[in-house]
Amino acid sequence: MSDLLRAPAEIKFAEELDWLESIDDNPKPFSWRLSPKMVRLFILGSERSDGLDREISQKWFGDRSFVERSIVTLASDRGLLLIGDPGTGKSWLAELLSAAISRNSTLVVQGTAGTTEDHIKYSWNVSMVIAKGQSRESMIPSPIMTAMETGAIGRFEELTRSTSDVQDALISILSEKYISVPELDSDNIVFAQPGFSIIATANSRDRGVNDLSSALKRRFNFVRIPVVTNKKSEAEIVRFRTEELLGRHQIELDVPPTLLDVLLQSFADLRASAAAAGSDDEKLESALSTAEQIGVLEDAILHSNFFGERALTAHTLASSLVGSLARREPEDLAILNKYLHGVVEPRSKEEGGSWPEFLEGGRDAIATLS
Repeated sequence: MSDLLRAPAEIKFAEELDWLESIDDNPKPFSWRLSPKMVRLFILGSERSDGLDREISQKWFGDRSFVERSIVTLASDRGLLLIGDPGTGKSWLAELLSAAISRNSTLVVQGTAGTTEDHIKYSWNVSMVIAKGQSRESMIPSPIMTAMETGAIGRFEELTRSTSDVQDALISILSEKYISVPELDSDNIVFAQPGFSIIATANSRDRGVNDLSSALKRRFNFVRIPVVTNKKSEAEIVRFRTEELLGRHQIELDVPPTLLDVLLQSFADLRASAAAAGSDDEKLESALSTAEQIGVLEDAILHSNFFGERALTAHTLASSLVGSLARREPEDLAILNKYLHGVVEPRSKEEGGSWPEFLEGGRDAIATLS
């Protein structure tokens, strides 16, 4: 695992999954590796009342009802569609569900404008076809077909980014649970094994890009993942990801809780400003998601580690925030400048602490970019 840039969840948490599987005596649907109760426990973490001999870490922070509904959907014959704004943890939840149920979260199709039906079904090894003709051996199964053959969970990221004809290819897979291979004379149907299902994700901001047909919608259960607005939950997510980042890069760097509070408060302020804005020109292009908040902190930590004094400062944090969120020139810079003068400056005078240095860092960054 240490040789991987980013280990999938089933490798990263293999020890936990092995232990949970060894003690799991609850009923399991189909070929699931863990029971629904243990899947929930793996994702949401253990509590003292669970009476376990070891602690299971919490990996996804959100309402437990979203996790439970997702698990119940996958135990049925319907697909699961996780929909929400960018950075709400849809893909991470899909990965954790796949890892816990199938011990394989890598059977993924990425939806883009260039995604074709071959990416969902199968393609051919041209050299083998020329040498021996079309056969099962010369067929290249898609991740979805592999999931069908092995009774595993297949994932489809950013479903609404793919075109309508590609989306429609999923309809027969979700309803009939098989894929026909008309090029073959025999052995030309691939049937789904028990345990197969599809978890798709969709960005709610992509509405209107490639809307789902009503036929496809009927074959999915929708679970809407809201933006995290609870400061405590968001702080837990940011702290969890920060510890993961420090461990992955083997960085020993102090992240003061006061600076984490400054980051959380600044994003809360900017979200409130965006909500009150009268037009898109008065809003930052950034979605101001928790994921972007983590990105700002990651940028600041790495900059401090490599170019600073190996200690995170408010000045570096503000510089990273401006650099990460200022995507349009001059609109975003004007919005951030207004925030610094209208909100941060008064707060730095009233509260002191890290805010004066944060104000200075933000001003310096805007001056550099202007």
